[in-house]
Amino acid sequence: MGIRWRLAAPTTALLTALLMAWLAGCAAAGGTAAQPAPARPAPQVPYAVGVRTFTVDPTSERPLPVTVWYPAQGSRVADGRFPVVLYSHGLSSLPELHSGLTARWAAAGFVVAAPTYPHTRRGAARFSRADVRHQPADGWRVIRHLVRLDGRSGDPLAGHLDVQRVAAAGNSAGGFTTAGMFTAGHPKLLRAGIVIAGGGMAGSLAGPAPMLFVHGTADSVVPVSVGRAAYRRTLGPVAFLGLLGQGHGDYLIPGRPGFAQVLGATTDFLRWTLYGDREAARRLPTRALLPTVTTFETRPAA
Repeated sequence: MGIRWRLAAPTTALLTALLMAWLAGCAAAGGTAAQPAPARPAPQVPYAVGVRTFTVDPTSERPLPVTVWYPAQGSRVADGRFPVVLYSHGLSSLPELHSGLTARWAAAGFVVAAPTYPHTRRGAARFSRADVRHQPADGWRVIRHLVRLDGRSGDPLAGHLDVQRVAAAGNSAGGFTTAGMFTAGHPKLLRAGIVIAGGGMAGSLAGPAPMLFVHGTADSVVPVSVGRAAYRRTLGPVAFLGLLGQGHGDYLIPGRPGFAQVLGATTDFLRWTLYGDREAARRLPTRALLPTVTTFETRPAA
């Protein structure tokens, strides 16, 4: 049974106790909480943000233009290594349309890489919903490219990517893409996932990595029942952030109701799972909850 937080509610002490029970379950399942601490603590102040683009496999049948947001210092990448978040867009969308979220993650100390998928992007010459099933493999191609890029002398990102600490996140079809990357036996460098307004794919959500689902309860494109079904069958430790009465994604737009809660919860989830920041895990429920706007619940590993 999940641990559910709503508006009316338990004391802060009880919330903390329940969340610590969830974290203990994560550690017992071999999730991120049990893994070695990263080489550096989570940043305490926001960075400036830089943006670059490149194309993975430009001469292949599935070239992948990639937009990267990164912590910046002046005109260069900030000092140090930063965990990586692969972000997948939805149908008829583009990476830059998600910059309200991705740029803020970069400011919090993550390198965010967002591929433009060839047959589901806005303006695709041969648009195909069915091509979503190929996108988890595309996501892995981008991750492998980033691993090579980190060791490529002369590249601005070389030496700045913590490629052993990677999360995948995505919205709508990108949420299904994200779930599809978490099959049994997936590489351990993929530490956590965030599925926004999406659900599971065949064979997905089978590993021990922590997952966070974000979904509007009045979503008419991907019904919340789809997201909750994926939440229930996730094998690793999992949390669900519900946006009350909201549809398919207005809560991803800065300034809209629920955006601050989505940003706060996802950022703290990434800080916990990729930086090992236990304080971020402890405050996650209070960042996620707003009376009449959100609900939040967790469940330890199955």
